[in-house]
Amino acid sequence: MKNVIILICLIFSGVYVAAQTTPGVYTVKNLDINTKESDFGTAFLGKDKVIFAAPTTNTMIVKKTWKENGQQFLDLYTGLITDDRQVIQKKRMPGDVNTKYHEAGVAVSKDLKTIYYTANNFYEKKYLTDSSGVNNLQLFRASLSVDGKWTEKEKLPFNHVEYSIGHPALNHEDNKLYFVSDMPGGYGQTDIYVVDIKEDGSFGNIRNLGPRVNTEGREMFPYIGKDNILYFSSDGHPGYGKLDVFASKIFDTTVSVPLNLEEPVNSIEDDFAFIIDDDKDRGFFSSNRDEGKGDDDIYSFLADPGLHIYCGQDITVNVRSEATGEIVAGATIELRNESGEVIETVTAGPDGSYTFDLTLCDTPYTVFATNKGFLNAEQTIRTVNDIDQAPYIVNLNLPAQFVSNKVNINTIYFDFDKYNIRPDAAKELDKVVQVMNEYPELLIEAGSHTDSRGKDKYNMKLSEKRAKATVDYIVSKGIDASRITYQGYGETQLVNECANGVKCSSEAHQLNRRTEFKIANESGFELVPSPQE
Repeated sequence: MKNVIILICLIFSGVYVAAQTTPGVYTVKNLDINTKESDFGTAFLGKDKVIFAAPTTNTMIVKKTWKENGQQFLDLYTGLITDDRQVIQKKRMPGDVNTKYHEAGVAVSKDLKTIYYTANNFYEKKYLTDSSGVNNLQLFRASLSVDGKWTEKEKLPFNHVEYSIGHPALNHEDNKLYFVSDMPGGYGQTDIYVVDIKEDGSFGNIRNLGPRVNTEGREMFPYIGKDNILYFSSDGHPGYGKLDVFASKIFDTTVSVPLNLEEPVNSIEDDFAFIIDDDKDRGFFSSNRDEGKGDDDIYSFLADPGLHIYCGQDITVNVRSEATGEIVAGATIELRNESGEVIETVTAGPDGSYTFDLTLCDTPYTVFATNKGFLNAEQTIRTVNDIDQAPYIVNLNLPAQFVSNKVNINTIYFDFDKYNIRPDAAKELDKVVQVMNEYPELLIEAGSHTDSRGKDKYNMKLSEKRAKATVDYIVSKGIDASRITYQGYGETQLVNECANGVKCSSEAHQLNRRTEFKIANESGFELVPSPQE
């Protein structure tokens, strides 16, 4: 930036691309509202408006030029976004945010009632300079009044007269404020920092984003997009020259290596103040490239396709026998998505394990394992929201198929006064289907029970309905109806003390509303599964 960025912002005074990571493809255009001086630094004001910095048009104040470059001081303006990515209806922001000095760099809360912005250290008619006579930049906060004006202007408490703080950005929850400063203790000329915003509007401790983002040079103009993507400008990371726009994803405890957005967003000149409406894949950035209209110009863009930063974590599955702890070599393992769809089916190695490579970070999966002679086992997990992490370890222990003379499944439970098959029950009934498919000679009796609430005769009929519902489900999965019988026992076989007249909790009563599966031909049945297909 020939003038404003070099003079105002200097007061603050090999890119690794993972698999499937792409900076996106952008179509850009220069805005008609740009002037021959500096216009830059857009911020969304809702979905159809922007705030930006531009030379003042107010001639009522005597001194409106900046002695360092002879240009007018910057004020904050609003404009309406058109369908063809132009900005029209330029209006000076109402209220007391604009002064006779510089205002620029805005962040807007999601409710559109609070803004954070950068301005010269001029407050309550006091123009303050540091020990060397420099008027540093400061962060301010203002609120929208009932009459549509930005008032209740206040300086943020962590401003300091001896260094600059500016370029605010809010995360999507409005509980973290990112900003730029040349405060002591940083990594370079200017660094990006973050501070928590508490519910009462106060602030936590300031934290530097660290050396993966910050360099010995200048890191500036942060913006937080969808999925916690940090966009910022830097002249310290490898790029096209001067300030380039980069993107990093902020995870729980880590941040990805900055990714250069490449041309046409970046040029050999200064490119900065990138913002994006992720829902519409459009946005704005600023640049002082040669083809512009003036000093710094605002450009709109359309992203198609947009940026994607890949994060993956391996999932290692170990399969063992629940009863003996021995390795189950050759077990079939499935990786399923949140909807239950099978993503990949593999066979465990001789050590009973398999590793699914680079599954998505911060994503729910279900790991499912089966093997002849065992019941199935599954576990639902969520990968970490961090990069460069060790594999997620899943230990699946396959249960024995039988215990005593019963199929070894979790008890089938029913809701009070109901006999429909719940989703959790269906998973257990699928195990019965598995066993019956493996042992063609096996005959099963389904016995259903109720709790003690209600009349004995009614409960007997209810238990019969529950037993029949379980059998109907199993038959619907292809098991011959002649191989499974059912019996209702009502409340005659309670598993606890919750009999008639005994006060029990809902959880205790639930234990009695169950179905169990016994081997009906145990004396003539041999535990030899059907041959492997």
